[in-house]
Amino acid sequence: MRISTIAAVAMNGVIGKDNDLVWSLPDDMKFFMDTTKGHVIITGRKNYESIPERYRPLKGRTNVVVTRNRGYQAEGAVVVHDLEDAIGFARASAETECFIIGGGQIYRQALDAGLVDTQYITHVHAEPDGDAHYPTEAWRGWVGQELGRHSGDERHDHAFIITRYDRPEE
Repeated sequence: MRISTIAAVAMNGVIGKDNDLVWSLPDDMKFFMDTTKGHVIITGRKNYESIPERYRPLKGRTNVVVTRNRGYQAEGAVVVHDLEDAIGFARASAETECFIIGGGQIYRQALDAGLVDTQYITHVHAEPDGDAHYPTEAWRGWVGQELGRHSGDERHDHAFIITRYDRPEE
């Protein structure tokens, strides 16, 4: 099973602020929805709660929420208590590719543990203030393939480039 992260990351590493997105990028959101549809998505509790309630759990995906809170419940989602259990659940579900969708703590944990095979990074041409970050240059040394680019326009706050990074063969 392939373990992937998927994130929109500003030039300064920011991915969010106050448990919310810091931009509006509809075409990137469409990429996220299309790419993760039909797969297991793994998210931290705070990130899960940042999704507007009317969209939770994200439809067409198996939502797995990681939290240390043993009493936490998320209707329509699977709740586990560590990242390893989330990945184990995805494997037991015969998943071919699971997606870690945030937040910053879960991304860092997965990358630091060497669990990630692929990173789908939307490089956002901006440097907003934020309190949630993707590990800076986590894709350094990985093999990148540009999947698309978009200019800022009336619908998109900033220009961005979507790149898929695969761990190099050893």
